Order: sequence, then structure tokens, then C-alpha cells
Amino acid sequence: MKNIATTLIIILLLASCSGDKKEKGTKKTSFDVTTSKDIKAIKEQRNILISKQQEITEQIKTIDERIDILTPEKKLPLITTFTAKSEEFNHYLELQGNVETKENLIITPEMGGILRQVFVKEGQRVSKGQLLARIDDGGMSQQLAQLQIQTNLAKTTYERQQRLWDQKIGSEIQYLQAKSAYESQEKAISQLNAMLSKTSVRAPFTGVIDDVITEKGSVVAPGQTQLMRIVNLKDMYIAVDVPERYISNITVNKDVEVAFPVLGETHKAKIRQASNFINPTNRTFKVEIAVPNKKRTIKPNLTAQLKINDYTNKKALLIPQSIISENAGGEQYIYILKDKNNDKAVAERVIIETGRTQGDVIEVLKGLKDNAEIIQEGARSVKDGQKVQIISSL
Repeated sequence: MKNIATTLIIILLLASCSGDKKEKGTKKTSFDVTTSKDIKAIKEQRNILISKQQEITEQIKTIDERIDILTPEKKLPLITTFTAKSEEFNHYLELQGNVETKENLIITPEMGGILRQVFVKEGQRVSKGQLLARIDDGGMSQQLAQLQIQTNLAKTTYERQQRLWDQKIGSEIQYLQAKSAYESQEKAISQLNAMLSKTSVRAPFTGVIDDVITEKGSVVAPGQTQLMRIVNLKDMYIAVDVPERYISNITVNKDVEVAFPVLGETHKAKIRQASNFINPTNRTFKVEIAVPNKKRTIKPNLTAQLKINDYTNKKALLIPQSIISENAGGEQYIYILKDKNNDKAVAERVIIETGRTQGDVIEVLKGLKDNAEIIQEGARSVKDGQKVQIISSL
């Protein structure tokens, strides 16, 4: 190949020298002309040089074309490859949810009246059943004292009538009347005690008083006036609505990665409950994910980013999405190597079927074998059956 190129160059040089010899004696040299004052001779010499330059350019082009024919490897497409190997593939459904707790309650009174006392402050920890506030009873405690005196008298009367009746003294009706009066008084006391208990506001569960809303001396209405908020941060969970198409994949005990962007924290968790009811309005079902809160930094209504594992393939073949092309029939294809010899090979187009994607990779379901060498960089510039040169393999 080099001998051919050398020979052609020698031929050109000889032809050029031969032409120069013929012109000697009749024409001045280039040096003589340029130092002379004969403008006509200078222009003629310039035209001769331009003609020779064009002739040499054409001859060099012919030589280059011949070299390309004899060395086809010079213009082979340069590619990089990687080997497809089966690996575990986990697909994650990414959603956004809010932190909730079932023990987050606004306490309202059961009885109306004046709020006489508030026994707790904001931020104070309280136990279940602890007295939080007291509402004025409107004189019911005095009524209870009077009722108790009457009940004591009814009890004494009933006990005496019972002793007489046991001795067959007196009438049965007197005994029954005394018994009925005593039992009626007892029920009245029980009812009044139940009403009085509603004037005491107690903690429904153990937690922290997050906010005292109504101050002492305010008039409160039963079931309407907000007295205070109590929160328990121990049993926290994330509630999220999941589209119904995932109902067979998103189930109890599925792994979940929970990220709190505001806190800069990530936790591993599991689904503790998946609803059996599909909301007809938005075609979703509710899922709950329990989250640990040992540091008590996670608060109700905090935004959480969720990655729920909805699909796993233990032996998946994964490829970059960027190397996939599509033909006119809508079929997806990639290029693999065949007839490999050192750094040279032939590109072969294969039709594939793909599955789920995760990030920049996609799962190949059909058309690709394990350990196949796939063209990566340069995949969109090669053709089926074309010879290629490998510059890098992974």
C-alpha cells in the first residue's frame, strides 16, 4: 500500500520536472520573473503555477481515494460496548405523602359554661386521664349535696321498712314504696355525678399539650369551643393515595424508602396497611407506612417522599434507554456485536421487547441474551451488518 502511494508521488514529481525542462530556454525562472519589471511575464508565470497547483491537487485527491480503497479500516465507525449481565432489578413507585398520627386531637368540652381553671401549659407532657381543665358546674355540686342528704334519709327509711317486713310487720306496699324511693334517689345521684364529671376535662391519651387555645374565664360551648390540642408523636405514619393500577403490587409488608427533604433524613420502612376500598372520585386506594420517631423530629403534616418497591426481577437484563432505536413498524431495536476479531467486529441489529424503567435504565424482556456485547456509544451511527472498530469495552 505504501509502495503504491510512493510510486504515484514519484510519477507526479517526474512529470512536473519534465514540464519544467521543456519550458527552460523559452521562459524565465520564477525567481528571474519576480525580480524583473516585466509585468506581462510575471502574470504568465503566475497562471502557469496556478495550473500546476490545480493539477497536483487533483492527482493528490486520486491518490487519497486509492488509499481509501486499499485501506477500508481507516473509516470504520468507532464504538464502545458493554456486556449485558443478569442482575436484580427493583422498580420503585415514587409518591409524595404527609405524616399523620391517630393521636392528634383538638379537645372540646362536653358541657357548656365558664372555663374556671386550666391546669396545663403548652409543651407539657400529660398522662391518659390527667385533669387538664375544669368548667363551672353551675351549682350542680350543691344540688348533689342536697340530693345526697335526701338519699341518706331514703336509705334509712328503706332499711327500717325492710326489717319490719322481714318480721312480718307492716304492709308490703310500705316496704316497696321505701325501696323504690331509695333506688330512685341513688339513680338521681348517679346521673348528677355523670353530669358533674363532664365539667372536668381530662386527657384522652398520653401525649404533649401542643397548644392551649382557650384561656381561663372564657365561656365555652359543648362540642364547639376548642380548648387545647394534644399530640402523641410516638405512633407516626404516612398516609398516601396510590393509583388503583398498582393494587396487586402495593401490598402489606412491601419495602418503602421514606425521605424527609426538610430534615435531610431517610428511613427504611414497610407498608403496614393497604386499604381494600378504592375511592371512586380519584380511583386511588389509601396506604399507611409506619415511621420510627425516636428523636421526635417527625411532626404531623410533614411532607415525605416515598419510593415503594412495586416490582422485583431477580435476573433482569438492563440497558441504557439512550441506545434504543425504533423502526417504522414501532419495534424497538439495539445493536450487538458478532464475528468479533480483536478490536474489529460486525454490528447486528436485534429486535427487543422492554419492560419497566428506573432512572436511565430499562429492563429487556425479550430479544437479548445474557452476556451479549452491546454497542453503546455510536449505536445510532451504525447499520446492520456494518463492520465497526471497538475503542472501549465495559
